[in-house]
Amino acid sequence: MNSLELRASAGLAGIYALRMLGMFLLLPVFALYAHNLPGATSTTWIGIAMGSYGLTQALLQLPLGMLSDRIGRKKVIYGGLLLFAAGSFMAAQAQTIEMLTLGRIIQGSGAISAAVTALLADLTREEHRTKAMAMIGASIGVTFAVSLVLGPLLAHWIGVNGIFTLTGILTLMALVGVKYIIPDPVVSRFHSDTQTNAGRLKDVLRDPQLLRLNYGIFALHGAQMAMFVVIPFALISTGHLDKSRHWMVYLPVVLLGFMLMIPAIIYGEKRGKLKQVFIGAVALMTLAQLGMALALTSFWQIVLWLTCYFIAFNILEASLPSIISKIAPADAKGTAIGVYNTAQSFGLFLGAAAGGALYSHFGTTGVFGFTGLIMLSWLFMAITMKAPESVKSMMFHIGDNWEGDAHSLSRKLASLAGVREAVVILEERVAYLKVSQQTWDEASVKQLIQETY
Repeated sequence: MNSLELRASAGLAGIYALRMLGMFLLLPVFALYAHNLPGATSTTWIGIAMGSYGLTQALLQLPLGMLSDRIGRKKVIYGGLLLFAAGSFMAAQAQTIEMLTLGRIIQGSGAISAAVTALLADLTREEHRTKAMAMIGASIGVTFAVSLVLGPLLAHWIGVNGIFTLTGILTLMALVGVKYIIPDPVVSRFHSDTQTNAGRLKDVLRDPQLLRLNYGIFALHGAQMAMFVVIPFALISTGHLDKSRHWMVYLPVVLLGFMLMIPAIIYGEKRGKLKQVFIGAVALMTLAQLGMALALTSFWQIVLWLTCYFIAFNILEASLPSIISKIAPADAKGTAIGVYNTAQSFGLFLGAAAGGALYSHFGTTGVFGFTGLIMLSWLFMAITMKAPESVKSMMFHIGDNWEGDAHSLSRKLASLAGVREAVVILEERVAYLKVSQQTWDEASVKQLIQETY
C-alpha cells in the first residue's frame, strides 16, 4: 500500500471505530444509567432506548450508501457525523428516558458505514482492498474490547452523560479529519466488492446459505443486547463488585476470547474446518445463554458463562464475514455484506427491546430463555448449512481503457486452474475472482489479463 492508501485506510478505520465506540462504550453501563431516569418505569423502556440506535442504523445505512454514489462520499459522511454528534449531545443532556431514546435515534440516523467503505474502495487499488477492509475490521474488534473495559471506568469518572458528550466532541474532531486527513478521490465509481447493488438484492435475499448467515448475525447481536440489559444488574446483585469495577470482570474474559479466537480461525481456514469451528462456537454460545438462564445468582457463575460467551462471540464475529465472502457471488459480495450489516443492526434493536420487555415481566430466566432459544435455532441452521469452500476473493484491474469482451474474458479466467468463479465487470474495469487457497496460479491470471490489454 502506498502512503495515500495507508492514510485513507487508517483514517477511515478510525472513523468507523468511532461509530462503534458510541455504542460499545455504553454497552456495560447504559442499563444502569437509564434505570434512574424519569420515565424508565420498566426495563422495557430501557431496552427500547438502548436498541433504538440500531433501528435507524438498519433503516438508513443502505439508502445512505446509495446516496453517496449520487452526491459524493464525503457529503454523506459529513452529514452522518453531524447527526451522530447531535444525537450524542442530546443524549448527554437528556433528563428523561424519552429524550434519551430520541438522542439514540438521531445517533443511529448518522449511518455512514456504507459510505465509508465506498470511499475506502475509491481510495485503494484492487490488490490492496482486502488489507484496507481488514484494518477496519481490526479497528472494530479492538474498539469493542477496549470499550467494555473503559465504559465502567469512564462512567465512574465523568458519568454516562459525560461519555455521550465525549463521543460528540470526538465526532466533531472526526469531521476535521475527514476534511484534512482523508484524501479526496480522483474518481468515484461503483465497487461490487464493497457496495450494495440494488439489482442483486433479490438474488442475495433468496440465497438460503446467505440467509442462514444473516439470521446468525441478527441472533448474535440480538442476544448480546438482550444480555447487557441484564448482566450489569446481575453483577451488582451478587455484591462482589461496585459498578465502577465491572471492568475487572470484562477485561480478562474479553482478552481470553481474543486469545482463543486467533488459533481457532487459523485452524478453520488452514485445515478446511471452518464449518466445524463455526458450529462449535455456536454450540458454545448456546450453552452460555442456557447456562445464564439457569444460574445467575453466583458471581463466579456469571464469570464462567461470560467467559464461554466471549470465546464464542469473538470466533463468530471473525468467522461470519469470512464465510459470507466465500459464499456470496463474486460480483455481489458488497450486496451480501450490506444485507448482513442491516440484519446485524435490526438484531441490535430487537434484541435490546425484547430483552428489556422480558426482563420486566419474567426476570433473567425469561431473557436468557429467549436468547437460548434463538441460539438453538441458529445452531440448527449452522449444522444444516453447506460447508464453505476453501476459497478466497481476489480482484484484478483490467485497465481503464480496456474495451474487450467481458463475458469472454470471464470464461477464460474461470477455466484457469484453481479459479472457481470469475466475473469481469466492464464498467468497473475489474475482474472479480474466487480462487482456491491452495492450487490457484496468480501468474497465469495476470498473464491472461495482460494479454487482453
